[in-house]
Amino acid sequence: MSRVLDMLRGDTQADRVVPPTGYSARLTVFTAAAMAFLAVFALALSLAAGRLADRWSDALARSSTIRISAPVAELEAQTWAVLTVLEQTPGVDSARALSDEEQRALLTPWFGPDLPVESLPIPRLIEVIETSEGYDAEGLRQRLSAEAPGAVLDDHTRWRRPLVEAATRLRLLGWVSLALILSATAAMIILAAQSALAANEQVIRVLRLVGALDRYIARAFVRRFTLRALMGATVGAVVATVAVALLPRAADEGAFLTGLGFAGWSWLWPLVVPVLAAIIAYLATRFAALRTLKGLQ
Repeated sequence: MSRVLDMLRGDTQADRVVPPTGYSARLTVFTAAAMAFLAVFALALSLAAGRLADRWSDALARSSTIRISAPVAELEAQTWAVLTVLEQTPGVDSARALSDEEQRALLTPWFGPDLPVESLPIPRLIEVIETSEGYDAEGLRQRLSAEAPGAVLDDHTRWRRPLVEAATRLRLLGWVSLALILSATAAMIILAAQSALAANEQVIRVLRLVGALDRYIARAFVRRFTLRALMGATVGAVVATVAVALLPRAADEGAFLTGLGFAGWSWLWPLVVPVLAAIIAYLATRFAALRTLKGLQ
C-alpha cells in the first residue's frame, strides 16, 4: 500500500526525468485506450458466448421430439400409443402432441403463414420434456419401434453438441483475444518506456553523477507511465462500455445474433480493465527501466 501511495504522490525532482508530453506519452495513452476498448469487447464476446452455450445446453438438454410419420388412418392411434409409452417411461416429465396451429407456426418462417397443414402429409410432432435425471434414449427407441413403427425419437443430441461446442470455442477465443491484447499492451508500453529512457540518456547520466540511484530514476518512469496507462485505459473502457450498452438486446426472434454484451454483475467487468492496464504498465515499465538503465552504465 505504501508503494502505491508513494507512486501516486510522486517526486517532483524525479518526475523531471520523464517528459510530460511527446511521442512516448501520446503512444502510451493511445495504446492503453485502444487496447482497453478492444479488451472490453473481448470480455463482452467471451461472457456472451458463455451465456449462449449455457442457454443452448439448458434449452435443448431437457427437451426431445418424437416425429410420427404414418397414414392418416393410423396417425391418431400411433399418437396415443406413443403418449402411453411416454407416460410409462422413467425420466419423462411431460409429453404432449403439438397442435396444428403450433406446427403451422414452426413451418411459417419457411413456407409462409398460409400453409394448409390439415391437407398436407406432415408428420405429427410430440414434445417430450425430461426430468433432471433424464431417460434411457435407446430403450425408449426400442419400445417406440414396437408400439408405434412410424415414431422416430430425436433427442437433439446432434443439434445440441455442435451448437454448444461452437459457443464454448467462441468463449475460449474471447479469453485468448483478451490475453493477446494484454500482451500487446505490455509490449507497446515497454517500447515507449525504452524510447523515453533513450531520449533522456544525458539527463540520467547527470542524475547519476549527483548520486541518484537507478531505483530512484526508474520509479519516476514507472509512476508516469502507469498513470498514463490508467488514464488511457479508463477512457477506452468507458467508450467501449457505452458502445456495448448501445448494442441490440437479446430477443426471442434474434437471440442468435443479438445479446452480445454484459448482464447483471458482469457489467462490473469493464472496471477491471483499467486496473489490469495499470498493473501491466507498472510491471512492463519497471522491467524496461531497470533493464535499460543497466545497459546505460
